[in-house]
Amino acid sequence: MNPSDVPTPAEQPISQPGLNVVLGGGTGGIGSALVALLRARGGTVLALGRQTQPALDYSAEATVAACAQHVAQQLAHTGLPLARLLVATGFLHGTTASGQRTEPERSWQHLNADALAHSFAVNAIGPALVMKHFLPLLPRQGRCVAAFLSARVGSIGDNALGGWYGYRASKAALNQLVRTAAIELARRNREALCVALHPGTVDTGLSQPFAKTGLQVRPPAVAAGELLGVLDGLLPGSSGGFFDHHGLVVPW
Repeated sequence: MNPSDVPTPAEQPISQPGLNVVLGGGTGGIGSALVALLRARGGTVLALGRQTQPALDYSAEATVAACAQHVAQQLAHTGLPLARLLVATGFLHGTTASGQRTEPERSWQHLNADALAHSFAVNAIGPALVMKHFLPLLPRQGRCVAAFLSARVGSIGDNALGGWYGYRASKAALNQLVRTAAIELARRNREALCVALHPGTVDTGLSQPFAKTGLQVRPPAVAAGELLGVLDGLLPGSSGGFFDHHGLVVPW
């Protein structure tokens, strides 16, 4: 085969038939790029987020349950299994639920209870509720994947710079939740995979204010292709792991 004959990421067919559910895929960023790429590959995709119907709001568990029920109805209607659950939500800076503006902390002097609570609500508690309501929808046999976008700064072993207390701690909490859920999921389906992913630095509203000169910043479409490639290449025994966009293991 000539190099020119190799399909681009957008042209590569879906290797895992079934329904693809993307949480956080209703608006911009990596979530929308994942939705677009999966659809370009011919996949059946359902995107859910704050602006979809039904809407997903981590501050109200009833909306998480309603979205899961909506997915269950789609599975029953189409007869498809839930092949991929991709959770692309996250909070680093912006406005908290109470209306306060917050930025990543450079020092313990900047720690704020409201900002910490919001970081944990979006980055850890919300995904935990997703696990509660969505993971039971995964098939009991056959390969299926639940992937949660984490961040390398959530690695305790890789923390050499300090700062960013709330984001680091809430993503570390997410990593522990993923690891714990993977153990329980394996009791239901030995072929099921539940992993945390570090997408690298992506040109989105979340990372733009902090993208340093010389840092490899990639467009969302490129990052989405890399992440799907990692998921497609996960080997048996990978469940409960933490991987970067190159498929390399990230230390806890």
